[in-house]
Amino acid sequence: MKAPAPLAVLLLAATVIACVVGTAVGSRGWEPLWADAGAAAAIVWDIRLPRTLGAWLAGALLGLSGAVAQGLFRNPLADPYLLGSATGAAFGVAVLLVVTGSVPGAASGVLARIGQTGAGFAGAMLAVAITLGLAKGVQHTLRLLLAGVIVGMVFGAFSALVMFWVPEIMRAMQAFLLGTTGFLGWNSVALLAVLLALSLGTAVVFSRSLDALALGETTAASLGVALRPVRLVMIAVMALATAAAVAQVGLIAFIGLIAPHVVRALVKPTHRWLLPLSALAGGLLLLAADVLSRWVLAPQEVPVGVLTAVLGGGYLLWLMHRRAM
Repeated sequence: MKAPAPLAVLLLAATVIACVVGTAVGSRGWEPLWADAGAAAAIVWDIRLPRTLGAWLAGALLGLSGAVAQGLFRNPLADPYLLGSATGAAFGVAVLLVVTGSVPGAASGVLARIGQTGAGFAGAMLAVAITLGLAKGVQHTLRLLLAGVIVGMVFGAFSALVMFWVPEIMRAMQAFLLGTTGFLGWNSVALLAVLLALSLGTAVVFSRSLDALALGETTAASLGVALRPVRLVMIAVMALATAAAVAQVGLIAFIGLIAPHVVRALVKPTHRWLLPLSALAGGLLLLAADVLSRWVLAPQEVPVGVLTAVLGGGYLLWLMHRRAM
């Protein structure tokens, strides 16, 4: 497949099918509840449908963020967690749990969801700001990457310390760190949809700048790309998209790394197509993993973050073996 438009249609069709399957998989495995229009309709509408849509939206945000990271740093191994934003978001949510004494999803109402997402975004922005400070701006890519690794480790340690000092939140944070879509509701879906539209729209506006950066910073500057503003905007998009996804579904591994790879393996698009296609692929990957997590060991549920780590790691090992042959 060489044209990006057919791939977009294929991903959309696969997403519709996955959404239908997602509404039919419950705590006991396959349960086509549309056959019973009674009380089962409330389960589909209030639990399964928002969980299914929320999982897709969170995956789309991670896929988009991964494509931005790989384009910005010109590195196919870059992922959304590169600048410490994920562990920063986790630290923000951990602090929120201590302050409110609640667990993810325990509070209700749109203000509660904004509070959780806001805490994750604040933690992510704090981590990114510290990364930028240590790297002395966005001019030096290697220094920025190294600072991100250090900040990510430090904020991960901070989250562990918070759980050590307040062990009451350890169970809630365990589910959060392993990744879960079980707390998603319609408020989460609305917030994730708005943030996806904002992040994707902003990223697409700067897609030509990412194409120019792929040719090298010197070439991009000679083409009139304002490197500093472009980097700042793209880092803000990464932080916003990653923080929103992490705040709602926890730490999900490999989706942001794998989604752009899957797209580039099928087509060779410019960033104007790569960004939305990566969002579609990321949403489909996380939704498929969520359905499998509910289905494979029903009535027990596998943490979706564990499943994406196993499948994503297996895919990368297969890719390495294939290229070594």
